[in-house]
Amino acid sequence: MLQIAIFNHKGGVAKTTMTFHLGWMLASLGKRVMLVDCDPQCNLTGVYLGDVDAEDYPFESEDPQKPKNIRDAVRPAFESRPYAIAPAKLFPSELQARLYLLPGHVGLSEYESQLSVSHELSHTLSALQNIPGALNHAIRLTGVTNEIDYALIDMSPSLGAINQNLFMTSDAFIIPMAPDLFSSMALRSLSRTLPKWAEWGKKAANNSLLKEANYPFPTPRPKYLGSTVQNFRKRSRSDEQARPTQAFQKWFDRLAETRKNDLLPALKSANMLLPDSDYQAANAPTNEFLMEIGSLDGLIATAQQLAKPVFAVDIETDTSHQGIVADNYREKIADVEASFRRGAEKIVALLNGI
Repeated sequence: MLQIAIFNHKGGVAKTTMTFHLGWMLASLGKRVMLVDCDPQCNLTGVYLGDVDAEDYPFESEDPQKPKNIRDAVRPAFESRPYAIAPAKLFPSELQARLYLLPGHVGLSEYESQLSVSHELSHTLSALQNIPGALNHAIRLTGVTNEIDYALIDMSPSLGAINQNLFMTSDAFIIPMAPDLFSSMALRSLSRTLPKWAEWGKKAANNSLLKEANYPFPTPRPKYLGSTVQNFRKRSRSDEQARPTQAFQKWFDRLAETRKNDLLPALKSANMLLPDSDYQAANAPTNEFLMEIGSLDGLIATAQQLAKPVFAVDIETDTSHQGIVADNYREKIADVEASFRRGAEKIVALLNGI
């Protein structure tokens, strides 16, 4: 199983939308996919459930040794329980074969400070040695038990210890962005942060106490698959393919410049890039976006109510739209589906080299 982190510490860049849509598309290509909700806000779990009116959380674990969410899956390590981490129960999608959810839990955030302390002191305190490797162990054990091909990790918008841990124990990562000033700032920030995380990961993997832990910290090897951009307006000019409007194109150019001058050199120095030949063979050069997904407009609300991606919405059966409005939405749905399909195919090709 390969674990892919979907990460950017800037909010509002459609990380959850990207994770859900990409997971669905990969499943449609024949892969067994596990969506892992590691954001304590649990937005991915909410999207997966759809428009559900429930008074109680449906994924609480009645038996602590049969976890139904990511927080309970790692509880034995964080709370020193007298039993080992067990594979969590996965919840299959009722609408897409081969797609599964490892639900989130708001209580995962309670472990943030404890994990941060263990990152700093586990090399000297044996009582903390099982904590740094616990998240990775729980996710991989669950994935292997369920014969999962890819685990997509939806992460919170922060640079906290949980994200640091999840990122450095993943096999690959994707950076979603929006075409705006703050995404460009976030890329520069990541260019400074990710090499520091890489250094920490190497030290953790070489630590004798963590090597001897019940849940050893793995050797870090996250590789950059690419970046994506969402939520922008496109316009067709004459017979040309629709492109971002002039206002958004300015930010596309700014993001490309920051990626070239800051992000990619930093990732190369931290050994987080695949060989150039791998990107070229997958038709996913690093100077381009893996996917460019325009504004989803009102379709996203409909899709979320139905627990579907936008490209699975059927205008005739799922909406009341007619006439030119329906035609416009059909065109947008086809465009979104084609974009995610091309992106998923690139990702599969890149992952074949990991």
